Amino acid sequence: MDTRPPDMPVPPPVMRIARTLLDAGFETWCVGGAVRDHLLGEPNVDIDLATAAPPSEVQRLFRRTVPIGVEHGTVAVLDDRNVPHEVTTFRKDVRTDGRHADVVFGVSLEEDLARRDLTINAIAFHPVNREWRDPFAGMQDVRARLIRAVGDPAVRFREDYLRILRVLRFAARFGFHIDAPTWTAAAAAANHLDVLSAERVRDEWMKGLRTARSVQAFVRLWERVGALEIWMSEMVEAVKEERRLWSGLDRLPRDPVLITAALSADPAATLRRLRARSADIARADRMARHRKDRPVSTDPVDVRRWLARVGAAAGDLLTLWAVECPGEAELVEAVRRIRNTDPAVTITQLAVNGTDLQEAGVPPGPPVGDMLRRLLDEVLVDPALNERARLLRRVARLVNGA
Repeated sequence: MDTRPPDMPVPPPVMRIARTLLDAGFETWCVGGAVRDHLLGEPNVDIDLATAAPPSEVQRLFRRTVPIGVEHGTVAVLDDRNVPHEVTTFRKDVRTDGRHADVVFGVSLEEDLARRDLTINAIAFHPVNREWRDPFAGMQDVRARLIRAVGDPAVRFREDYLRILRVLRFAARFGFHIDAPTWTAAAAAANHLDVLSAERVRDEWMKGLRTARSVQAFVRLWERVGALEIWMSEMVEAVKEERRLWSGLDRLPRDPVLITAALSADPAATLRRLRARSADIARADRMARHRKDRPVSTDPVDVRRWLARVGAAAGDLLTLWAVECPGEAELVEAVRRIRNTDPAVTITQLAVNGTDLQEAGVPPGPPVGDMLRRLLDEVLVDPALNERARLLRRVARLVNGA
């Protein structure tokens, strides 16, 4: 049986870059996630190149480049359509602190592959000779569906503790098992995860939620290794208790903010710690504040009043209810039916505004706000009232004491 891996197609722009480097006398290989994904039968859109050429030579050989990480040897080469392609000089770490590494260039491909995190990410393909290099048996691990650190896993994690989270993400993404020594070393080093920047942890968490075959399995890995306790302590209790939502976690949209809010006892605090966008923090906070708020009944008036209370959280709450409370399907459907009619449920959706009210005789200041709230309450009962002329007539009667 032929056990050779399938030949890897290389897009013309990447091939032109590779040939330019090779013609200049610099050894060049395709590396990284695209190589791994090709072996897994997944799309490999962005192919990175590793080369013996130092960054200065890469910049000299190509007219249009961007030094996106030149201190670590990475230069982006722009093709004719302005698409960037990463070219990184062979390198090895000479000093690390668990977060960052100082590197030196002028090493071999094998030394470059040896500094990578996982065996499945330490495979190279020659774009011209169509040759494979796999010094750490990464192809064997792909076939065995195994996540294994390159070399000594304890050393790999000490070099960069983020690799612990990458182990979890790749295991969940591909549905692979984690090699026992790799898992043992990850669990032993997990107490150092607190040295990482919040942004790097956030990106790993959100990438993992988007790509995991099972969100439940991914979250459980974070809990088992101790990462939740360190970075998202508000989730630990929910995960351990396996609340009602847990069994339906994989039916939720792959929306990291929604899933984080669903699992966290204080999602705003969790996302603030991860330095998430302010809009994401506000969204999660709205979900948390209204999580237990339900319409009094399926009556349209009660539903519209609920929509007015929860505001922008309505869509997220409906998504959570559909999974968390399947017994409330009738209520969920009633809310969706009302939402589809697009009723006015906020002051800004009224057919009149503060200027209109002042022109109709309402004194400026608090009386304008009071009147708008009163009009909204009446519109929630009878949406047909939300017409400019009708509302102004109603204002006139109220101003005149009628």
